[in-house]
Amino acid sequence: MSAGGAFGGNRGLRPVPPEKGVFPLDHMHLCDLEKKDYLNCLKSSSHLSEKCRNFSKKYLECRMEKNLMAKQDMSELGFGKESDMKTSGENASERIENQG
Repeated sequence: MSAGGAFGGNRGLRPVPPEKGVFPLDHMHLCDLEKKDYLNCLKSSSHLSEKCRNFSKKYLECRMEKNLMAKQDMSELGFGKESDMKTSGENASERIENQG
């Protein structure tokens, strides 16, 4: 008889948490307002995420404040200074317009 669990799982080992990219779900709905603002922005901007970067940033900041993800500098998450974000957004729009 096999010592493994159902579907071949090994029942004696502890699972190892992922290093990055996965974080706890917000079961207590601590950042629901920020999440809804971001999703509403995506819907109203035809799912162009660059137009909703400020909402994305607020959502990530909320998650860090509530210990739902590791605290990191926002520049490590792709958010530079405000002027950098505006410039990169304008450049992206210009590229899209020039391609069309």
